[in-house]
Amino acid sequence: MWFRLVILMLIIGIIPVVVIRETILSGNELRAVSARSDNLLGSTKRVAGDIGKSGFFDSGYDLVIEGEITQLADFYEGRAFVVNTEHKIIFDTQGGNEDMVREYISPEYTKALKGSPEVVTDTKGGRVICACPIKVKDSKEETAIKGVLVVAGSLDRVLLDTKEARDKTLIYLVCICLVVVLLILLTAFWYMIPMRNFKREALNFAEGYEDELKDVGGYAELSEITGALNEAVARFKRQDESRDEFVSNVSHELKTPITSMKVLADSLLAQPEVPSELYREFLSDIAREIDRENNIITNLLTLVRLDNKEMFEVKSVNINDLLEFILKTLRPIATQHNIELMMESFRPVIAEVDEAKLNTALTNLIENGVKYNKEGGYVHVTLNADHQYFYVRIEDSGIGIPESELENIFERFYRVDKSHSKEISGTGLGLAIVKNIILLHRGSIKVNSTPGEGSTFNVMIPLTYVK
Repeated sequence: MWFRLVILMLIIGIIPVVVIRETILSGNELRAVSARSDNLLGSTKRVAGDIGKSGFFDSGYDLVIEGEITQLADFYEGRAFVVNTEHKIIFDTQGGNEDMVREYISPEYTKALKGSPEVVTDTKGGRVICACPIKVKDSKEETAIKGVLVVAGSLDRVLLDTKEARDKTLIYLVCICLVVVLLILLTAFWYMIPMRNFKREALNFAEGYEDELKDVGGYAELSEITGALNEAVARFKRQDESRDEFVSNVSHELKTPITSMKVLADSLLAQPEVPSELYREFLSDIAREIDRENNIITNLLTLVRLDNKEMFEVKSVNINDLLEFILKTLRPIATQHNIELMMESFRPVIAEVDEAKLNTALTNLIENGVKYNKEGGYVHVTLNADHQYFYVRIEDSGIGIPESELENIFERFYRVDKSHSKEISGTGLGLAIVKNIILLHRGSIKVNSTPGEGSTFNVMIPLTYVK
């Protein structure tokens, strides 16, 4: 990150300086060349006007005009010559004026013959060419173009000046870049201090020297990351604690029936002559403990299967028929305890659910309402729906749940009424299974309860299952 930060800051800090330098120097060079061209054009126009007034084309030579043309060529460090309308050079500052057969044709000369001056700049060649028409008035005061004055001036001095300026600015640029690089390195070092502190704290935390990651400050983002990591670690710790507690509970719950069976069997074996009635009683207790062990193992396997999402089989199910079937199945148990089972449905409900798993969840809830009820009590089941969800409300008149226990009842192996744990069969896994099944359906479950008056479980599940 430090390397990338330095590269990014170098790009941001140096490239604009280089671009600005090149832009300014290029602009200065263009302006200098343009000024040189404008000055040459003005001087050429003036000399061409003097040639037109002097009668140079009539006499064939004029020392004053020739001197003026030569002076113009010398001033611009180049060459000047006069070309007539027949493309013949009649005067050239580089000599050879006695030879009148030399011809000159160029685009700028052709345009100048049409009456307009032409300037051509050749920066690479280091010269600027200006062609100006020479206009002469005849006896009738009519103007006619008799020839063209062509001047090829040098740009060497202008380009030399701009090169010197470029060299000087290059030195300034190097100095500026060195300062920028130094500032960037210092800034990057300062910027990375909180990151290094964060790395040190993270390593200390990973080695176990600290219970939580300390907030190193510096940047709000680092504080947010630290908070998020601490929250994630706390969640992982809670999961580890929950896993350890679960393993401990499983070991305890599985070991308790085995210990009871071991005690009962040892008691029988320790007595040489045991009455058949005692054998029957002890074997009955052993069978009950085996059933309890079997229930625990079955519920544990159910929880494991619930974690396998591929075994979730969804289809359209009539919820009204499902609840009526569950109540029909549980009615004999309710009759034994003198509990009245009632169902109220406000409308037909068809939903996409896993019928077997939902059957298990609703059966557990209604069966709990029967088992943890009072003599002569009731369990009232209500079914309703809207355009998106269906709702099952299971209300009983049982022993109720203390408010302090409500947030724990869905934990595995948690049992509220421990004084009745031997009287009422159960493993403490039923509500954990119920919650997992409802969550698999993307639903929710809530409970309200008053000790001594009863409990109400409200289940909400979508009509359409969404993966």
